[in-house]
Amino acid sequence: MKLNPFIKNKKDKDMNPKEKETAKEQELNAENLADEQLQDTENTEEAAPLTKEEELEKQLKEADATIEDQKDKYLRLSAEFDNYRKRTVKEKAELILNGGEKSLSSILPVVDDLERAIQMMDKATDVAAVKEGVELIYNKFISVLGQNGVKVIETKDKPLDTDYHEAIAVIPAPSEKQKGKILDCVQTGYTLNDKVLRHAKVVVGE
Repeated sequence: MKLNPFIKNKKDKDMNPKEKETAKEQELNAENLADEQLQDTENTEEAAPLTKEEELEKQLKEADATIEDQKDKYLRLSAEFDNYRKRTVKEKAELILNGGEKSLSSILPVVDDLERAIQMMDKATDVAAVKEGVELIYNKFISVLGQNGVKVIETKDKPLDTDYHEAIAVIPAPSEKQKGKILDCVQTGYTLNDKVLRHAKVVVGE
């Protein structure tokens, strides 16, 4: 509580300096105490329990904020997934269209060798040399296929395996040991990374 300025000035004139200092300290203490009491009153009012309606309104606002946050996250995630799906479809289409590019590129040198061999045949007089050249090209081609995961299915003296072999004929076996085994391969079979591309057509002994 503050003193009336007139009374305060009159009283200050009747005091010595020490008394004035003491009075000033008491006045400051009184003002601080009044401020603290006012603050405590405000804090007490703020800490007062909410009514049921106020509590429900508070919960509703919190729920609305949560819903908006989840909605924003969902929209962002949906947009990201849509972009990912479109990118994946595009990459898949490109893979289907150009997936054989590497394999075809590796075959081109073999085609070059065949072209040169055909040109040499017009001038060649040594049949054995031509045959040897063709065999070299064939072996090179088989090697290229192997580099791309294509392998020849083995048939010679192998027992019949219907997972890899297709028996097109059965003939009497020359010996007891050759019964149930492959005697001849009519058409070579191939696998691609252990998956059958074409079954080997074989003749089996009985």
